[in-house]
Amino acid sequence: MLVIFVTVVVWYGRQIHDFLSPSAATVTVPSFVGQTLNDANAEIARLHLTSAVVDHQLSDRYPKDVVIMQRPQSGVAVRQGRQISFVISDGIIARLMPDLRYQSMREVQLDLSRAHLQQGKVSYARSDVVPEDHVISQNPAPLMSVHEGDAVSLVVSRGGRSNIVVPDFVGLTIDQARDLATRSGIKLGQVVWTPLGKDGPPHGMVARQNPAPRTRIASYDPVALQVSSGPNESGYILRQVRILVSVPSSDDSSTTQQQQLDVRLSLTDATGRYDFYHGFAVPGQKLDFTVTAVGTSVLDMYVNDKLVGEERLGTEPPKVYSSARPSPTPT
Repeated sequence: MLVIFVTVVVWYGRQIHDFLSPSAATVTVPSFVGQTLNDANAEIARLHLTSAVVDHQLSDRYPKDVVIMQRPQSGVAVRQGRQISFVISDGIIARLMPDLRYQSMREVQLDLSRAHLQQGKVSYARSDVVPEDHVISQNPAPLMSVHEGDAVSLVVSRGGRSNIVVPDFVGLTIDQARDLATRSGIKLGQVVWTPLGKDGPPHGMVARQNPAPRTRIASYDPVALQVSSGPNESGYILRQVRILVSVPSSDDSSTTQQQQLDVRLSLTDATGRYDFYHGFAVPGQKLDFTVTAVGTSVLDMYVNDKLVGEERLGTEPPKVYSSARPSPTPT
């Protein structure tokens, strides 16, 4: 009897509670996917529900701040006051494609990882310019807009012909030497115009070379030439140097890979100091120049007005020309 009495009392009490405090109304959850968070929250308030953002995800389908997932799903009946959980899109992050050319595959892997990109198809080709296992070309091209997770296809060098015999350039004019280098598959490196005195060879004639004739070298190894500036000339050595520099990252922690950096390249030689490049570039971008330097010369690189690199391009020999005058302009 006691058990029956307690059961009746409990049942009767619940009926009174439900009569005095009716349960919350139920609503059918609509689909919030594809709505902006503001629009979804406005609908949540109208339906007397609550919401919470529980996660963010990158998405190439939904713009930033748009609902891409919800719990409970649409069509479920819930009581008013129920929390609806949202996953919100962070959109897709666009980046500038790093310049991977001339880099080793190890350097490429590091750059792709930093840029949150993936290595795509890798093919191989012979190159007389790019060393073996270094990148010849890439797709997408440098500085193109890419998205996180994009795949990058690479063409990688197998090297050039195994060996090239260096021809004899001494005694040729500089134009003849350049033509012979092209026909022989030789890449010319530094060309140094030197005043060799009254007994020296005529202006524009190759006086020395390095490596020596008949040396075997790889196709991408350069050959340096010393060219006479004329028997009647005195003064400083004149160098023509190809410069390939890669823009480093800024030390400023607020600078990202996407931001343009103020890059300045300055050359100091016997004629003074001058900037031969001043412009904007992004970290990893490669800049390619051929410069002419007179005498002892130093290349300085500034990023955002801060010196980040210095390289000596050449040094004047110990001999001092007492009657020095401006070096000739090569013809």
